[in-house]
Amino acid sequence: MSEADGTDAAATVAIVDDHEAVRLGLRAACRDAGYEVVAETANVPELLGALGGSSCDVVVLDLSLGDGSSVTENVRAVLDTGSAVLVHSIADRVAAVREALAAGAAGVVPKASPMSTVIAAIATVAKGEVLNNVEWASAIEADREFAKAQLGRRERDVLHLYASGLPLKLVAMQLGIAHSTAREYLDRVRAKYIEVGRPAPTKVDLLRRAVEDGILPGLDGEGGDARR
Repeated sequence: MSEADGTDAAATVAIVDDHEAVRLGLRAACRDAGYEVVAETANVPELLGALGGSSCDVVVLDLSLGDGSSVTENVRAVLDTGSAVLVHSIADRVAAVREALAAGAAGVVPKASPMSTVIAAIATVAKGEVLNNVEWASAIEADREFAKAQLGRRERDVLHLYASGLPLKLVAMQLGIAHSTAREYLDRVRAKYIEVGRPAPTKVDLLRRAVEDGILPGLDGEGGDARR
């Protein structure tokens, strides 16, 4: 579902995978799709060197790098460049996928996926959106101890509307509260997520938390609002 405005075609992509064949395949597919591949490396330090302090729209990152690095440090190092992270992983590495999502990755696409699915995922992440798919749902669902912030009803209402895309001023109007009150609720939501080790500094992060905790639908067919 490409946009006609050319945004997807202008996206810049980097690839981090310690298997050369995977890098070559992804590079060819990305170029065929109109993306500019700015770097392809075997590990994150090499990527940082290749970027030279700059960023790209999306870094397609393998979780199973052979240099002894951790998932969290790799994801955060890439995010520090200003680039978004799309995890490219073997589907059964649920714990590592969950760690990557917690560190701030925008989504995960299995290595067994058709290349068209990978390209579509890159397009989604390049537009600044979170990739909602079954792999993300499985990673969250597999961790029965995944810490949920204990949000009050009004805090959940504010989060639901704000993470759905409404500006905070319209959230306040819809709930019949002052803009300052809505801001206070949102600040408390962020504080509670920090308390459980799941910070959400941006609106995209809040969307991720809302979906993870069932406040918004998007990961399964059961609907996320059952626990209002």
